[in-house]
Amino acid sequence: MEDVSDHFTEPPKTGEGGLLRLTARVAFVVAVCFSLFHIYTGGFRALVAYEQRGIHLIFVLVLVFLLTPYRKGRKISWLDICLAGLSAIAGAYLVIEADEITERMGIPSTFDLIVGGAIVLLVLEATRRAIGAAITIISVVVLLYAGFGYLAPLSIAHRGYSLERIISQMSLATEGIFGIPLGVSATFIVLFTIFGAVLEVSGAGKFFVDFALGCMGKSRSGAGRAVTLASFLLGTVSGSGAATAVTLGAVAWPLLKRSGYDGESAGGLLAAGGIGAVLSPPVLGAASFLIAEILRISYLEVLIMASIPTILYYASILFMVEGDARHFGLQQVSLGKVDVGALAKQYWFHFASLVTIVIFMALGFSAITAVFYSILIAIATSFLNRQSALYPRKLVEALASGSKQVIGVAATCACAGIIVGTINLTGIGLKFSGVIIDIAGGHLFLTLILTAVILLILGLALPITASYIIAAVMTAPALIKLGVPEGAAHMFIFYYAVLSEVSPPMAITPFAAAAITGANPFKTTMLAWKYTLPAFIVPFMFCASPEGIGLLLKGPVLNIGLVTLTALGGVWALSGAVGGYLIGPLGRIERAALTVSGLLLFYAGTIQDLIGSSILGLVFLLQVVRKRAQNNRGPHARGV
Repeated sequence: MEDVSDHFTEPPKTGEGGLLRLTARVAFVVAVCFSLFHIYTGGFRALVAYEQRGIHLIFVLVLVFLLTPYRKGRKISWLDICLAGLSAIAGAYLVIEADEITERMGIPSTFDLIVGGAIVLLVLEATRRAIGAAITIISVVVLLYAGFGYLAPLSIAHRGYSLERIISQMSLATEGIFGIPLGVSATFIVLFTIFGAVLEVSGAGKFFVDFALGCMGKSRSGAGRAVTLASFLLGTVSGSGAATAVTLGAVAWPLLKRSGYDGESAGGLLAAGGIGAVLSPPVLGAASFLIAEILRISYLEVLIMASIPTILYYASILFMVEGDARHFGLQQVSLGKVDVGALAKQYWFHFASLVTIVIFMALGFSAITAVFYSILIAIATSFLNRQSALYPRKLVEALASGSKQVIGVAATCACAGIIVGTINLTGIGLKFSGVIIDIAGGHLFLTLILTAVILLILGLALPITASYIIAAVMTAPALIKLGVPEGAAHMFIFYYAVLSEVSPPMAITPFAAAAITGANPFKTTMLAWKYTLPAFIVPFMFCASPEGIGLLLKGPVLNIGLVTLTALGGVWALSGAVGGYLIGPLGRIERAALTVSGLLLFYAGTIQDLIGSSILGLVFLLQVVRKRAQNNRGPHARGV
């Protein structure tokens, strides 16, 4: 979408019109104030929940309307400016009059309802502009369901609620727009986004890319390995799949092309690595903060649970890269004359960004306090090198960039609050969970498959955060009722919500990568699936059996080690089955055998592990024997 956000960090040129130029400048100032407000409330003075969320929403709505025109290709108009002003006035009223509105709860004044209704409409329109029509349409449908539930099928019907009751639920209390999703955006997400922007502007992203490219050894798979490592390092501080893929793609695509990758394969690899940013500690995707809030656990616990699945995810990509290098005869390429030692010596302080947040949380600080101090440390350490130093102009640019990056997620959270508020008001969440269990016949494995399918369908039109929020309230109760631990149930939903990044038509990351490599976006999306598919069996492992919870670093140490080892074996087996290559080309029977082996190894159980590892070992042995026979017969020999 082309809009005034393209001029977000600098005023438009003289010829672009006075109104557009003035709007961009105002938006820039508002964005900087937005970041400063959250840094202040995160480190110095915490506000009560409703005030924090209300002021956060004011900033978000104002920025959306000042930065995003009503329709694609249009310029910002006076209508957009008026909507921004209306957002500020309506939001300010709800914040200033919060105590009085609370006292009038149940009997709101007419003006309360007018302002509350206006906020609902403004949130819907802002989300449509920032994210797209899909989640807005869903929100409108659930609002209609809240009012006319008596017209719904009997299994989900209810008596219906008045307009007054619906507006009160959605905008005059902390159960709708101002509920948990917006609360997480107003505290955790915004500060972590500012942290990532500070690191990016200080040059941490470029350092991680250069470091990864310089570290990889000389081999046919060197280019693919470099992209995978760079994706991980860059992703740990970005938390965004598309941003990681685009940032890395501009540098890595020429290397991949020289190595022998075509545009689709290179785009698929870049997209798969980028999507890992949403799964990589310490800055996971926005939905991870919701997990912590919903389960009432520390964010550090979420990071711990995500650690092994992240390792397995990138292991899957690396296995695929190694197979591709041999299967397609890729070429060794020079990754550039990068002196890794000198680079690390010059910019070593950027590595601190990978550990400071975790260290602070391990010392007992909250995630908000930890990221606040990490922001200050990142700013201070940037002055250890002149090129990375965040002098006032660059610091202001970072603050504005952080605000720009968060408004889409924040709008999604506000709109998702409407959906969550309706679910809580009507009780459809428990009804829907019951329907899922009935369809699955009470079988856990079928329920997991059905939940994954639901998330995949949601991901066709919704971003990760929205997919997670909706599924968390609709499907998590079903999984928990069937015996899945709460943490595992929500991690399962989070993991599959990430699939929205590789599900057309919302396959943002593969489409962004395809734009870099000049490839067909749909073919790129399918190849991104190839690189990521083995790792997406992992959530079944920590949900389908009691021992599998070890993958979330819970339970006995011996069990954690065992399930991690067998999961690695499962990822390797499935990577071979999907890619068609283990240490040599695989025939159909071998690929089928590896598929069975991988699935057995992913189910945590002694018998399954023994059978699965035996099949994997047998196929590996056959591959070794065939390879030796080929070498003895000469280069033209072929496997069966």
